[in-house]
Amino acid sequence: MTTVLLLCNVLIFIAMLSNGAGVWHTSSVVPLAWGANFGPATQDGQWWRLLSALFLHFGLIHLVLNMWALWDVGRLMEQLLGRWRYALLYLGSGVVGNLLSLVVQGNVAVSGGASGAIFSLYGALLVFLWRERHQVNRGEFRWFFGAATAFTVFALVMGQLVPGIDNAAHLGGLIAGALFAGVLLRPWTDQSPRLPALRPAAAGLLVLAGALLISHIPPPSYLLGNELQARKAIRHFLDEDRRVSQQWESILDHAVESQLPFDHLAGQIDTIVTTQYQESLDELSALNLEAAAPSARTLDMLLRYASLRTDASLAFSEALRNRDPQKIREALDNARKAPELAQALPALSGASTPRPAASAVRP
Repeated sequence: MTTVLLLCNVLIFIAMLSNGAGVWHTSSVVPLAWGANFGPATQDGQWWRLLSALFLHFGLIHLVLNMWALWDVGRLMEQLLGRWRYALLYLGSGVVGNLLSLVVQGNVAVSGGASGAIFSLYGALLVFLWRERHQVNRGEFRWFFGAATAFTVFALVMGQLVPGIDNAAHLGGLIAGALFAGVLLRPWTDQSPRLPALRPAAAGLLVLAGALLISHIPPPSYLLGNELQARKAIRHFLDEDRRVSQQWESILDHAVESQLPFDHLAGQIDTIVTTQYQESLDELSALNLEAAAPSARTLDMLLRYASLRTDASLAFSEALRNRDPQKIREALDNARKAPELAQALPALSGASTPRPAASAVRP
């Protein structure tokens, strides 16, 4: 099972590389698309991210460190627990670690990595060693237990000091691993201590911890589904705006060359320009986008832009029908102001991308 888990992590990393992820470091965009843990996405009905995030890494060093630790401690714990208990410990504790991460920083960072689950193996190992301490040579027990404890403490301290590490997932995985061990560990030998109350107590604490974490998850600052819908609508509007703007210029050029009647020209403006901008304005206004969403500012500016273009086209066609040269010039001036506003729109690709947080085991 350790080999299977390791291969899954490596193969998924290779697949992410072929889809735009960086070798040494990647932004949050690709891991988020592949199932990283992030409050606005996970709490938008995508709770499977608590599990999928365990197999996503933000760079080669992040992957290598985690796979080294998994290979080092995972084979031992698989022998002690058996294949399927070991898999339940690894995946279940990893999910609990990601739940704690969601409580601590769900709205701030996109997180992923195997180390929350790997910390659970160290938590279970410490419980096993303590339970079986009377069956191990005292010197060997001190060395083994001390080394495992020192590594765990050092990794947690480093996770607290080094920016970009999801230490909440580490701590949650460690505690969950200790509780899962109380439920899943089998007697090592016939001389292993019998602790009949341990299993129900550990199971109860595990359920209680899960319930507390779920009840304390902060509401998301926005929902990723609404953000993606807004980005799609914004891109559609920008495409339509380019097309309508070109048509507006073409109508005016053709009107000058052909000396079209003012009423006919006004009708073309109403049909081709005003109607399209009004429909776009209605579509953008109908979006249910939270104020904290990355595209909220862009959407607000586009609404103002679409309103300016709509008003300018209406004023232009009305001035044409009234044959009022002054109003025609004013309408055209207002129409020219809208593109100046559009130039200030932030690029969609750079709009407040959440920072990545890697669950990395540091040696």
